[in-house]
Amino acid sequence: MGQFSRFRAAGRAASRMTGSTRCRRPDPGRGGVGRRLLLLLLCLGVLGGAHAAEAPAPAAVATAAPPPKTAPTTAPTVSFDGLAEAFGWDFDGTLIKAEKVADGLYVLFGVGGNIGVSVGEQGTLLVDDQFPQMMPKIEAALSNLGGDGSVDFVVNTHWHFDHADGNLALGPNGTWLVATEASRERMLTSNLVNLVNLKYEQPPYPEDARPTITFGDGLNFYFNGEELKLWHFGPAHTTGDAVVYFTSANAIHMGDVFNARYPFIDVDNGGDIDGMISFCEAVLLRINPDTTVIPGHGPIQDYQALIDYITMLRTVRNRIAGMVDQGVSLAKVIASKPTSEFDERYGDPARLINRAYHSLDRLKTRALRPLKAENKE
Repeated sequence: MGQFSRFRAAGRAASRMTGSTRCRRPDPGRGGVGRRLLLLLLCLGVLGGAHAAEAPAPAAVATAAPPPKTAPTTAPTVSFDGLAEAFGWDFDGTLIKAEKVADGLYVLFGVGGNIGVSVGEQGTLLVDDQFPQMMPKIEAALSNLGGDGSVDFVVNTHWHFDHADGNLALGPNGTWLVATEASRERMLTSNLVNLVNLKYEQPPYPEDARPTITFGDGLNFYFNGEELKLWHFGPAHTTGDAVVYFTSANAIHMGDVFNARYPFIDVDNGGDIDGMISFCEAVLLRINPDTTVIPGHGPIQDYQALIDYITMLRTVRNRIAGMVDQGVSLAKVIASKPTSEFDERYGDPARLINRAYHSLDRLKTRALRPLKAENKE
């Protein structure tokens, strides 16, 4: 049994339901009576809708490999080891780098998606958790930031392996896991992720690595003196994306709805190019020009970067949609270079063009859905 397979052991306890929000109590054996009581009170506050020292910078941080310029006609389905090899992940050699956003708020860079970290008197909360293979290094970095190395809460921005597989290590240790209802539903079953040049059959998560708290459109969370707002605006990168807004720090973690490079849209599992644009626009209505924007991958960004990203997506989307309406083949769309003026900034467009084409071809849409989100609290 490989290292990864050992983390996918059988799950433990069954979940219990409270109203429309699902909650399963993690193992209460960690953290002592005071922490267990705190966790329970925080969870009840959330369910009820209640207004509920920096690490040294290492030399090496892994980045995902770009897609190939030409994808195969039929992409092979690979194992996790094949996936890691294709993306150049080095779990042993990659270090964790921490960057401060505000007092008590940091971003960790390593293998996989960017991790948001809230650390303070009430404990430690993460936004996404990368891979179990990286957890010893992540916990060491958390200790350097003033935590005790343990993790009280994780918010999964979505269910993809590079953002949520750390659940496999943290869930069994008693960490409360939070995600949208749609993301948890995906975690119950296997899902074939079509990355264009290859495919990966992501297995279901065991019971103790699934979210213990779920929500629909939004949820308020109070932790370490910070009000966190969790928002979901419909299908985008996946069907269950969430963003996390730290109100006092004026910083937002976008998951893979926003990246410093061209995005991947998981069309085969309900992702949608139009939804991604509308989602980003909905976020833009709720933040401000001084907001720090944490992408799912890549360096920390700002408000203007999100505006530029939306402009890029709309421009590319409209170009591809026009050709889809005319029955132009994918090969000819690629040859037309619909992203050319953006490539220097965002990288290789192969995945975006392919997934946007299939998203628009599937929907046969002529115009973007009207933006329904309102700027209200």
